[in-house]
Amino acid sequence: MSEEINGRRAFLTAAALGGGAAVLVGGATAAVAQTASAPGTLQAIRDRGELRIAVAPGEPWFYKDQRSGEWYGLGWGVGVALAKELGIKATPVETTWGTAIAGLQAGQFDVMFTMDATPQRALAADFPVQPMFYYAQGVLLKDGVTVSTWEEMNKPEFKIGVVLGTSPDRDITVRLPKATIERFPSADETGAAFVAGRMDAISLFHPALVMLQSKVKRGSIVLPEPIRQSPSSAGVPNQADKSWRDWLGLSMDYLYQTGQTQKIFDEYLTYRGIDASKVPAIMRERWTKA
Repeated sequence: MSEEINGRRAFLTAAALGGGAAVLVGGATAAVAQTASAPGTLQAIRDRGELRIAVAPGEPWFYKDQRSGEWYGLGWGVGVALAKELGIKATPVETTWGTAIAGLQAGQFDVMFTMDATPQRALAADFPVQPMFYYAQGVLLKDGVTVSTWEEMNKPEFKIGVVLGTSPDRDITVRLPKATIERFPSADETGAAFVAGRMDAISLFHPALVMLQSKVKRGSIVLPEPIRQSPSSAGVPNQADKSWRDWLGLSMDYLYQTGQTQKIFDEYLTYRGIDASKVPAIMRERWTKA
């Protein structure tokens, strides 16, 4: 088993470094050497012996057990798995969602998982080509309400709640122009209004809906057709040497394709007392399967 793991580590590292070398062909040897030793590159991370992972409270991505001080969640779990592939330790570096990009620029950490790639973020940070996983825009339906398509909700008498300024808010505004849309500052406030019976549904990306449903203890989650999917990614410092970014993308794809990312997500749901078998997958290939 150890030979298999070591062989896989060697393959992943060689593939990433080989890709970086191909890009640098024709450059000066001194420049290549300087870039290869730059802080935050793959070799620098391995030399340091630790992968510094940005963590910010927000389930199911990151969750800190206040009693033990240990971190859990999909983002942290994937980071731990990749640190093991490199043969180094995973070290959490606490940040906030609002300051994570600045932290990457300042070299405070090597990666922040579950950070979606957007045009604005890409101006300041770098992102692998391969997605980390997929989530879909879902709805949490009030008990007794049954819909399977977006069009069924597109009517004035259907009341749906969203978090103000989020991607689901922008999408719902266009997708359901006839529906009655209520906007709230946070997911918790949206959930409170749902519990009070003020709306027929809530729309968030489905992993967040799962955590909200576990709190409100009611309703059912569906992914209405046509499914509105979105890939999630991981942000890294934007540097000339792309070996770390490329290895990360190759490795995240490996975890996704082999089902390990899904397993990490399911294990976190179980840890939080949620039946993973009743939750929509984060592998889009499973969304159309019965």
